[in-house]
Amino acid sequence: MNNIFQPQNTALLLIDHQIGTMQLIKNISLDVVKRHTLALAKTAKILNMPVVLTSSQEENMQGSLLPELQEIVPEAFAARVKRAGIVNAWNDPNFKNAVAATGRKNLIMAGVTTSVCLVFPAIDAVQAGYKVQAVMDASGSPSDLAEEMSRHRMETAGVVLTATDTIMAELAQDWSTSAGQQIIQVMFQNVLPAIV
Repeated sequence: MNNIFQPQNTALLLIDHQIGTMQLIKNISLDVVKRHTLALAKTAKILNMPVVLTSSQEENMQGSLLPELQEIVPEAFAARVKRAGIVNAWNDPNFKNAVAATGRKNLIMAGVTTSVCLVFPAIDAVQAGYKVQAVMDASGSPSDLAEEMSRHRMETAGVVLTATDTIMAELAQDWSTSAGQQIIQVMFQNVLPAIV
């Protein structure tokens, strides 16, 4: 049971899901990445899990974070860590402090680009003693090669790779609970829309 990520010991970290940067994703549908990112945020809200958001150079081509995040997790959106240009979010003391302030040692991470936004902080968090699950279908890369290399690098460093529906189910644990019912609804609406 120790290895299971539970709402009471886990935080959600969403890195650079910005309108401009989203356009760099080519190996997976942008719509899929967006829907899955929002599903993760909704799941965290249902389960009262801490959410840490960060963005890089919002005033430039990267643009603002997805506006839906402001609706779903307004407190986290308001408290988002705005990086001036530091590539690896883990190297920004404000981000690292925000993660530490959650008090959680299990981290669910997604970054708008796997190959730049996600790979470095995911590996550094593991090296800092956190358990990290990287959500691969809420992240993407400019090419299949960049994605493949980043996944290999993360796995080699001890990051566990996962998918949105898998981590949602792991956190829910029981569909019959009130939270479980809400999460399965989010899953059908955001992650499995083709079967509804």
